[in-house]
Amino acid sequence: MNLGKNNGSVEIKLIKSLIGAKKDQIATAESLGLRKIGNSTTQPDNPQTRGKIKKISHLIEVTENA
Repeated sequence: MNLGKNNGSVEIKLIKSLIGAKKDQIATAESLGLRKIGNSTTQPDNPQTRGKIKKISHLIEVTENA
């Protein structure tokens, strides 16, 4: 994860259930468009997205795109 990179995009996939997660973690996942296990989304690679990824890193899988 390179925080200095502001171009490109990242693909985020929900791999663990949101059941039992804290309310703010559930809200973060939903703000990324992740509601069910297996959902994936492509987001811009910027500091805001990286902060969201860090908050729910134990629930997701991240793939960096060029």
